[in-house]
Amino acid sequence: MAETLGSLVDKLSIKNLRLWHLDEVLETTTDDDPKRHELLQKRQLVVEQQQDIIEEINGYLIAALEGKIRIRDEKVKLYKNLNVKSSDSILSLGKAVSELAHRNIKIWHLEDEVRREDLPDSEIVGFKRQIDTTNQERNDLMDKVDELLAKEAENRSRK
Repeated sequence: MAETLGSLVDKLSIKNLRLWHLDEVLETTTDDDPKRHELLQKRQLVVEQQQDIIEEINGYLIAALEGKIRIRDEKVKLYKNLNVKSSDSILSLGKAVSELAHRNIKIWHLEDEVRREDLPDSEIVGFKRQIDTTNQERNDLMDKVDELLAKEAENRSRK
């Protein structure tokens, strides 16, 4: 399966981050700034991509809840990372989506830190390890979204 609800929500949260950062940059430009037109075009593209993902999520949810598609596949995980927070305590789909979006925000800002030129390599390594851990949390949360949707679909099919 190419997409799951978790992966679609992940993509949507990243589009939302891009849109937020583009708006932040646009606020600092004037109408006569030569970069403004390019930024506006990029913003429009992100808005269109955002809407496409929203439509895909809507279609996915309908098909999933009607039992027309398999909601999740078992994954073979080959990584070792002992510092990852468990998502097992998350019991609602909304909370899992919120936490997933939060991890994307955290990764975005950690990546910004890594790009700083005034940091010694030892600090960059520390940020990279935080990125690895947060990215694993992000992946686990995508799985959790899919798990919770599968449980909801199963509950509905029993009714």
